[in-house]
Amino acid sequence: MGDTEERTETHKIRCLSKLKMFLLAITCAYVAKTLSGSYMNSMLTQIERQFNIPTSVVGFINGSFEIECVKEVKSLMWVYVLVGNIIRGIGETPIMPLGISYIEDFAKSENSPLYIGFIETGAIIGPLIGLLLASFCANVYVDTGSVNTEDLTITPTDTRWVGAWWFGFLVCAGVNLLTAIPFFFLPKTPPKEGLTNNAEIVKNDQEEKQKEVKKEKDGITKDFLPFLKSLLCNPIYMLFILISVIQFNAFVNMISFMPKYLEQQYGKSSSDAIFLIGIYNLPPICIGYIVGGLIMKKFKITVKQAAHIGCWFSLIEYLLYYLCFLMICDNSPVAGVTTSYEGTHQDLYVENILTGCNMNCNCPTKIWDPVCGENGLSYMSACLAGCETSVGTGIDMVFQNCSCIGTSGNSSAVLGLCDKGHDCSLMLQYFLILSMTSSFIYSLSAIPGYMVLLRCIKPEEKSLGVGLHTFCTRVFAGIPAPIYFGALVDSTCLHWGTLKCGESGACRIYDSTNFRYIYLGLPAALRGSSYIPAFLILAILRKRRLPGEEASSGTVLVEAKVTGKENECKDRHQNSKVSNNDEWKTKL
Repeated sequence: MGDTEERTETHKIRCLSKLKMFLLAITCAYVAKTLSGSYMNSMLTQIERQFNIPTSVVGFINGSFEIECVKEVKSLMWVYVLVGNIIRGIGETPIMPLGISYIEDFAKSENSPLYIGFIETGAIIGPLIGLLLASFCANVYVDTGSVNTEDLTITPTDTRWVGAWWFGFLVCAGVNLLTAIPFFFLPKTPPKEGLTNNAEIVKNDQEEKQKEVKKEKDGITKDFLPFLKSLLCNPIYMLFILISVIQFNAFVNMISFMPKYLEQQYGKSSSDAIFLIGIYNLPPICIGYIVGGLIMKKFKITVKQAAHIGCWFSLIEYLLYYLCFLMICDNSPVAGVTTSYEGTHQDLYVENILTGCNMNCNCPTKIWDPVCGENGLSYMSACLAGCETSVGTGIDMVFQNCSCIGTSGNSSAVLGLCDKGHDCSLMLQYFLILSMTSSFIYSLSAIPGYMVLLRCIKPEEKSLGVGLHTFCTRVFAGIPAPIYFGALVDSTCLHWGTLKCGESGACRIYDSTNFRYIYLGLPAALRGSSYIPAFLILAILRKRRLPGEEASSGTVLVEAKVTGKENECKDRHQNSKVSNNDEWKTKL
């Protein structure tokens, strides 16, 4: 008897360690894949500037994960980035559906939300590291090592600056390679967590072997169509996919173009924007995922309760989101583009670049080499500012005798756009604080919401269900969203860069007002429409019992019957003992 208990305990420890080792391995894989994804998203602006391509093409490159001027030497080199992104998408696709299904199948039902919370936390740690890496790379010049950076006349705040985007991809490749190694040493089917005696463990092993034999005999096609039909006829599952597709369209756009938004709206450099996103947004999400998983485990939240938690927390965050429309900054004052040379407002989409003070300077009107005048106005170039002389070298160069800046002969300008001022910096702080609060609230709804997806489908359909959910979100959100959103962002461009052959390249300055309406307004509209199917799910759940709940209630019923029979047997045994005692006393 003692040997059996010892073997059972040893088996439980071995089972526990295998599951925990898989949990650690899949979490590291999530860190690696999201590290690559966040780094890619953060480097989109650098790739746009490197290859002088419009935002819509950059959006196409970004969307390729989910699947120009010929005279320029590097004009088609962005295709290599495109192909690399497609290959990365192919490699990362199985991680989520198979990993989550594996945890859900072999963990205790009350533990799986916490485990999935840990995995999703890994999916936040990865972007945090990725954004910090991107911030570092964006601050290093792209051709560092081959050019003397001291001779550069641009800084990271300049829209022509290109960071060393290529370096981070080498780091990401190495990390992804390392995280793949542990999976070669893990079993295909460990014992289910929570089995208490040797008989249950042996029975579970036999059932798993029978399932494997059946799969090999029948193949995947026999069960595929019935499972697919069952999923397509599951209203909760289909409504959840609809919600996910709509919300992914919103969040993919917001995440992909957030660095560009902070650059254009608040005047931050690309590296600063990436760093701020990582510091303010990701830690609250990480905490929210863990707290959400702990709540699910501690209070044994049912599927219906989880659906309400996910819906109402998400709705609260959505209403807070509208405060972002109040945190605004004006367009950067650029003479001839956003303001007149006298500093008054002008039509944004009609350029009046040449005026009396620079008419005789023979200045090129397509060059973007901005300078900031001492009058607080920016100019597209020192020539268009009417500057005659310069002193100093590199980023310390100062232009003097600028006729468009002032009437005095000593009017000067320095390289770069003028700062947007203290008020705009204050608005940025408000925006980041609101973004941090919203991220935490929304992350509290993530794990409960995901458990609704997992528990609304039958156990045998789980892998296919999660895979189909991932497929739909990528095909209908991940691919098209960056493309159409990038085209909409391009429509707000005020001045395009120019390639050597004379064609348009990357945008240099946007109309920040219209950019804001698109960046904030389109996701708001998309997310608002997603609450219609969300409320329909809540209505259906009121009248329907889910597969997981039926199993749970059936288990409880069986346990109650077994317990009742055991108690009945005990009572009979006790009564028998009493009866025998009475009989013995009577005989005496």
